[in-house]
Amino acid sequence: MSSPSTRNDAPIRSRDELVAYIAAGSKPSTDWRIGTEHEKFGFRLDDLRPPAYEGERGIGALLDGLARYGWTRVEEHGKVVALLKDGASVTLEPAGQLELSGAPLESIHDTCREVGSHLFEVKAVADELRLGFLGMGFQPKWARADMPWMPKDRYRIMRAYMPKVGDLGLDMMTRTCTVQVNLDFADEADMVKKFRVSLALQPIATALFADSPFTEGKPNGYLSWRSHIWTDTDPDRTGMLDFVFADGFGFERYVDYLLDVPMYFSYRDGVYHDASGQSFRDFMDGRLPALPGALPTMQDWSDHMTTAFPEVRMKKYLEMRGADGGPWNRICALPAFWVGLLYDDAALDAAWDLVKDFSLEERHALRDGVPKQALKLPFRDGTVRDLALRALEISAAGLARRDRRNDQDQDERHFLAPLIEFAQANETPAERKLALYHGEWGGDIDRVFREFAY
Repeated sequence: MSSPSTRNDAPIRSRDELVAYIAAGSKPSTDWRIGTEHEKFGFRLDDLRPPAYEGERGIGALLDGLARYGWTRVEEHGKVVALLKDGASVTLEPAGQLELSGAPLESIHDTCREVGSHLFEVKAVADELRLGFLGMGFQPKWARADMPWMPKDRYRIMRAYMPKVGDLGLDMMTRTCTVQVNLDFADEADMVKKFRVSLALQPIATALFADSPFTEGKPNGYLSWRSHIWTDTDPDRTGMLDFVFADGFGFERYVDYLLDVPMYFSYRDGVYHDASGQSFRDFMDGRLPALPGALPTMQDWSDHMTTAFPEVRMKKYLEMRGADGGPWNRICALPAFWVGLLYDDAALDAAWDLVKDFSLEERHALRDGVPKQALKLPFRDGTVRDLALRALEISAAGLARRDRRNDQDQDERHFLAPLIEFAQANETPAERKLALYHGEWGGDIDRVFREFAY
C-alpha cells in the first residue's frame, strides 16, 4: 500500500485534469521502465511471532537500522514509517509486513540486483535483532488477533472502514503479502491493449505464484488464500473490471471508475482526514463532509488512486497485482513474466490472440477458480496449466527479442525458470508446501519459518 507522495497542492478544476494526469504517463518505448514491489512477513526467531513496531526488536528498530545504508527516514508523528533512496522506498504494510517498492529500472537484471541488495541489508539488520523474514502469500501461523498494527493514520482509517464492506478486509491488511510489477505504456491504445491482456491473464499469474495454503497452522483448502481474500474485501474497489473489455474503454472510463470508488481519506498538512465511504465527486463539488468547502488537489487524486485494488490497477502506469509473495527467485520471475508479454510488440499480439475471445463468464471463472485449483483448474478443453505454458512460451520469446543481457551474457529468459518448472510439473509452490506439511513436517507449520525464510 502506498504512502502519500510529493505534495501537489494545485486544486482540481475539472474531470479533464484527472484524465490528463493519467495520460501524462504515456511515454516512448525507449523510456519504459520496470518497477518491482514485494512484501514479506517478519518474525521473531525465538517464538516466530510477528514483531510489533515498538521495542528494541521491533519493526521501528529494523527501519532505523536499515537507515545506515543511506536511506532517508520518513516519519509520521515522530515515528519512522518509511525509508527513501534513489527512487526506491521501504514501507510498512498494516501489520508490519516489510515492502520494497523498487526504483524504475531498465531490465530484470537491474531488478534482481536491487532485490538482492535490499535483502542483504534486511538480513544484516534482522540478524542483529534476532528477526527473520518469510515470503508467502498469507501468514501461515498466526491469527488476525495476533497481528500487530503499525502507527500509520491511513491504516487506522482503513481498519475502521473495512469491516463495513467485507468480511476479509482486515485479513488482507494484516496477513497477506504480494509481489507486483509496474509497467509503462506508450499511449492510450497501447494502455488499453496491455490492460486487457494483463487483466485476462492475471489469474495465470495467480496460479503460477500460488503460495498461501495455510491459515493458523492448518491447510485452508486453497492454494492462494490471499487471492480468495480479495473476493470478500470491498466490492467497490476490487475485481476484474469488466468495463476494461468494453468498446470505448480508455483513460476517461478508468477515471469515471475511480470517481465512483468511495474515498478513504484526504491527507493535508500532515493530517489524515477520515473521508471513508465519501464521494470524490462530492469532493470536486466542494461538498465533501470531511472537509466542507474544500476542493481536491492533484495530491488528493494521486492518493485516491492508490485506494482502488482491482486485479490490475492504473496510475500513470499499470500495476500487475495477482501474485502471492514468495522467495527471491520468484520476486524476479514476476517482472520477467509480464515484461516478456507486454514490452515486446509481437509477444503482446500473441498474448492478445490467446485471450481475446475469452468471454466475461470465462474470465470470471478463471479468477474465481484459481485460488483453489490453480494450474489444475479446468478451462475449455484443458486446464489453466495449458494457458500458463503458452503464456510462458510467449513471454520467453518476448524476453529473447528484448535481448537485455547481464555480465554473464544471459538474457532475461532465465528468470522465468521457476515458473516454467512449476507449470511443467503441474505443481504450485503451495502444493509443494502442503506435501511437506502432510509428510516430513508431520503437520508442524513452524517448519515453514525455518526452511523457507529469506
